[in-house]
Parts: sequence; C-alpha cells; structure tokens
Amino acid sequence: MSAHLALSPVAELATASLVPAERAADVAARLGIADLSDLARHGCKGPGAAKWLAALGLPVPDAPNTWLPLEDGGRIARLGLTEFLVEGPAARLDAVMAAPRAAGVYPVLRQDAAFVLTGDQLDELLRQTCGVNLRRLDVADRPVVLTSMVGVAVTAIPERHAERPALRLWCDGTYGHYLWETLLDIAVELGGGAIAPHGLD
Repeated sequence: MSAHLALSPVAELATASLVPAERAADVAARLGIADLSDLARHGCKGPGAAKWLAALGLPVPDAPNTWLPLEDGGRIARLGLTEFLVEGPAARLDAVMAAPRAAGVYPVLRQDAAFVLTGDQLDELLRQTCGVNLRRLDVADRPVVLTSMVGVAVTAIPERHAERPALRLWCDGTYGHYLWETLLDIAVELGGGAIAPHGLD
C-alpha cells in the first residue's frame, strides 16, 4: 500500500475516478476536484497555542477565521480564537509535532479528508451544495469559513488558483467518501471531474 493510500480516506475512489491526463487541464478549467488528504497537517488549541506556534517560527493569523501562507508552502488557519490547523511540508510539520508543547497547548487529532475544487463552474456547484454565499468573501482577506456542504461540516478556504476560483475543504475523514462522491457527481454534471493534485498547475 502506498503512503497515499495509507493516509487518504478517499485515495482509492479518487484514483479510480481520475480523468485521463490529457484532459486534466480542460477539466480543471471547468470544475476539477482533487484529493489533498495525504498532505501533512497538525491541529492544536488552547490559550497558549498562538504564542507556542509563533515561538516555533510560524506566522500566526491575528484575526479568528483567517489564514496565512507558510513561507515554504502550505498554510496556517486560525479556527476561532484559540484553535489552529497547520498544513504544509512534512518536514515543517514533523518539527512542529516533535516540539515540546507549552502550557495551555493541547493537540487536536486531524484525520481529515481534504479536497480542492477549482474552475469556472465552482460558483454553480456552491449554489447547489452550500448555504453560505462564499462569493461575497474577498479572498484577499484570507477568510476561513466553518460551514456545511451537502450536510457535512467543513472548514473552507476560498482562494484563487491559476487565476480561477478555488475552494479548499477539510472534513472529518469518516465523511470523506460521501462528500467526495457527492461533489464529484455534481462536478461531472457541470462538465468537470476528478484530477490529480499536480493537474492543478
């Protein structure tokens, strides 16, 4: 079993549904969905979490429900006042997880299914699946939204990828199959499909 299969709750579904490589760019432009569940991530919370993360050299968003990029790739999201999600290079995350926790810092188990949706038909998919109008948000403010899609609680980051609208999603891994299959069905109806993460470029 590859590392990808070992870490992603939807790896087999995602792999089985990939469009041919020669179609990936066109599908991504219309509405592509990719599985990012095997990216390294870490969660922590508590009154000492922000100070502890800053001491480890990570940028810490000042405002709740915002995110910042990591200089070597990835992002750190502030979920509410004192909870954080860090996703990025495994080496960076390994160092964070190996560091002694300060007082008032508690680990949060992250076994997410993580997806990215991108393409010109993203707004249409969101109209069918999400009660929050994410189009009203300014991606320059780097918002983090805690909402639900097709009945599944998700953490969502709207952004732009290759000049197209995009949405990063995290959900409890036990809902990964349902959310992947539901979003993929809608994406296919809208002319899109499943793409490999490298097909996002």
